[in-house]
Amino acid sequence: MRNLLAFDLGASNGRAILGQFDGKKIIMRELHRFENNYIEMNGVFYWDLPYLYDQLKKGFLAFKQADVGELDCFGIDTWGVDYGLLDKNDQLLSNPRSYRLSLDADMDAAHAVVPFPTLFARSGITQANFNTLYQLYRRKREGDPALENAETMLLMPDLLGFFLTGEKKSEYTEVTTTMLYDPAARDWDWRTIRDFGLPGKMFTPIDRAGMLRGKLRPELAAELGINQAHFAAVGTHDTASALAAIPGTGSFAFCSSGTWSLFGVETDHPILTDAVRDAGFSNEGNAQGGFCPLSNIMGLWLIQECRRQWQKQSGPIGWDEIVAQAQQAEPFRTVIDPCYGEFFAGGRMIEKIQAFARRTGQPEPQSIGQIARCIYESLALKYRWALERLEEIKGQRIDTLNIVGGGCQNKLLNQFAADSIDRPVITGPVEGAAIGNLLTQAMALGDIGSLAELREVVRRSEPVETYQPHHTPQWEAAYQTLLRFDHL
Repeated sequence: MRNLLAFDLGASNGRAILGQFDGKKIIMRELHRFENNYIEMNGVFYWDLPYLYDQLKKGFLAFKQADVGELDCFGIDTWGVDYGLLDKNDQLLSNPRSYRLSLDADMDAAHAVVPFPTLFARSGITQANFNTLYQLYRRKREGDPALENAETMLLMPDLLGFFLTGEKKSEYTEVTTTMLYDPAARDWDWRTIRDFGLPGKMFTPIDRAGMLRGKLRPELAAELGINQAHFAAVGTHDTASALAAIPGTGSFAFCSSGTWSLFGVETDHPILTDAVRDAGFSNEGNAQGGFCPLSNIMGLWLIQECRRQWQKQSGPIGWDEIVAQAQQAEPFRTVIDPCYGEFFAGGRMIEKIQAFARRTGQPEPQSIGQIARCIYESLALKYRWALERLEEIKGQRIDTLNIVGGGCQNKLLNQFAADSIDRPVITGPVEGAAIGNLLTQAMALGDIGSLAELREVVRRSEPVETYQPHHTPQWEAAYQTLLRFDHL
């Protein structure tokens, strides 16, 4: 029996999950859960890295307390694009900045150096203002001493991995989110790095998911009272780990549903056509070294932010209650574009949604049920938009949608998705990123030989649920409303 430990860190919470793998099935158990959020200081948003590091240590301690024997391996996945900088002594120069700080002005300044169509042709990544390239160039323009003194840049999962193991490497799937990866050369995009005057010395060698990467530092293992477990490079971008765990077959699209809804398909090579670029799709890496043309849809972030406001105003409210009220609310009263730029930043989400309704001549949602239903229906409609773009890009029909991640627990949203796209929706596993992380560790240890074998383990281990579509003229009319927002 292999004992594996997945650290799955999202922008709102993190988990340490034990996976026990017997060669056929994996049994998972959550050992530790903790909140995560950015911190604003003097106009800058930061992640609290010492806090996150301490939570990982608590995850190891929870493993020790589980008393299941020695730990064979561990791996880390997080969100994309964000990074930390180390000095010549491997000390952190500042807490990592959060992508939620990003500004369109950063993109505009970068595109004055290299136009966006050229950057897309080089990287296959769309012009999202939080891309690592734009974040770094902002610091370059500011003359940030941290960037000037940086000896090493590590993306968040690799940064945490370094402090646990001493290994300084960058994993492929996370690197592809930066807009600084050259898919043709299969390396950092040194041309773009030079064009923007970024310090080339700080970019570390790239490895791939399914490779071992050192062991837990001996002094840390002694402090925690556990063995020096192997550290594996997994699909360190949580989307890549979640996609690895999708038990899909045939022609399917995927949606990794959480704070973001990452909606795409798998391909062997990036698709760099004008149609992909103009649709705002990115070609991010997957765990087997291929690519995923996908759309970053602003997912459950919208309802998460609304819930924060409701709890400040009226006290705790659970997700089940929010969904129940949405179910009772009038359908198709208000439609929004979930990817409208004003929704990206935190704060006052209810007011932003109401302002969108006023601007587009629709009734303002007021109650919890009205607001929640508006968000869930609009997300489902945006999924249809993304699906249709993917079919155009691939030139073939997509038969099913596989939803993984925490968002697939929302049965109302799952049914809305099936109704909107008029295709079956298959959901599960819920802990998609965690199980993908765990089983990629097993691959690194030599227990699993291929992605197909990994997905077969998922099918044996995790239940899935299928939602059949009930497409109606109301869904069609609502979709036409969504399409009117393209100019916003």
